[in-house]
Amino acid sequence: MGTFVVKGGHPLKGEITPQGAKNEALQVISAVLLTPKKVTISNIPNILDVMKLIQLLSKMGVAVAKVDESTYTFEAKNVNFDYLKTEDFRKEASSLRGSIMVVGPLLSRFGKGFMPRPGGDKIGRRRLDTHFIGFEKLGAKFNFDANESFFTVEAKELKGAYMLLDEASVTGTANIIMAATLAKGTTTIYNAACEPYVQQLCKMLNRMGAKISGVGSNLLTIEGVSELGGTEHRLLPDMIEIGSFIGLAAMTHSEITIKNVSYPDLGIIPDSFRRLGIKMELRGDDIYIPAQDHYEIDTFIDGSILTIADAPWPGLTPDLLSIFLVVATQAKGSVLIHQKMFESRLFFVDKLIDMGAQIILCDPHRATVIGHDNAIKLRPTVMSSPDIRAGVALLIAALSADGTSVIHNIDQIDRGYQNIDLRLNALGANISRGL
Repeated sequence: MGTFVVKGGHPLKGEITPQGAKNEALQVISAVLLTPKKVTISNIPNILDVMKLIQLLSKMGVAVAKVDESTYTFEAKNVNFDYLKTEDFRKEASSLRGSIMVVGPLLSRFGKGFMPRPGGDKIGRRRLDTHFIGFEKLGAKFNFDANESFFTVEAKELKGAYMLLDEASVTGTANIIMAATLAKGTTTIYNAACEPYVQQLCKMLNRMGAKISGVGSNLLTIEGVSELGGTEHRLLPDMIEIGSFIGLAAMTHSEITIKNVSYPDLGIIPDSFRRLGIKMELRGDDIYIPAQDHYEIDTFIDGSILTIADAPWPGLTPDLLSIFLVVATQAKGSVLIHQKMFESRLFFVDKLIDMGAQIILCDPHRATVIGHDNAIKLRPTVMSSPDIRAGVALLIAALSADGTSVIHNIDQIDRGYQNIDLRLNALGANISRGL
């Protein structure tokens, strides 16, 4: 499963460029199934989840060509539906949470889609009802074989419909958008997710010939078209990685410049870190974080304890709450971290408590952090990464600790962060990879 050996306690310095956005990649790469024409996508991160999806598409019959280290072309002329009925497809697709994103494009273009129950992080319930309820409203018939854990959707013809989503699911919205692009008539999606990832998907589809309006809002209108063409698309920088680097700089007293961050697409993220007392400057499209010995958590106007909580965009992404939590352990002051979406995502705090952090886990969704103000350093320890985001939070904790820590199960980190050990070592970190 792989191990990181981390020698912490040393400040880092230098420039780092964020990878392409993982969550966007899983959506737009799946969208190539909507057309037989060539689609070129650049700034693709070389991470496990994305490479697994590309490999899955290749096995499905999509012609995939690597142009350079981060650019691929895709041509879905000859999709092999026989492969979708094989045991190999079940194995490959079930190991990847993002595999659910191929169902909408397959249903839209070919009238049928198959998918085993997808895998991914074990962070709590991640229901798929929004996806399939949306497909049903477009006219598809849905079946779930509980014995085989296999989903099937079929439709002779998809027809546009009005729908009010039961939750503003990012992947659910994206999947329904892709299904609706080739449907007959007009589809209206209210309570749609409007994250930059979804906006990017819509912009890409519009360049391919789709007719999607309301992009960037929670009310999308999609006029179905008969076919889509090819296009070129570049992924945004990964906002989760950018937030991780901001937190890393604060925890390790490091002077770091994060290059080419696409600042307008970061939303509330920078200001949320500023409320923890972290200083930063916008220099062009770069974020400069100076070395800080101390950072103090803000309070609400009435003096009550600050709460940092996740919310649908333009609220704070839940993928960064693990980072906020670990950064708060060395701040001055206290903060309540409220993870509303996933009931198992805060369970990694026991590892931080072992390292000497002062954290009270109030319930599965809330944790109160009492910062040390760097008066007491975290202790090195041996731990295991439970999921992508908690794994990086633990890596940041290990880099701030005095001594050598060991992190097992780093495949979870590799799923979302490209060569994170090599890139941080270039800034002065001491991370070695073992078996």
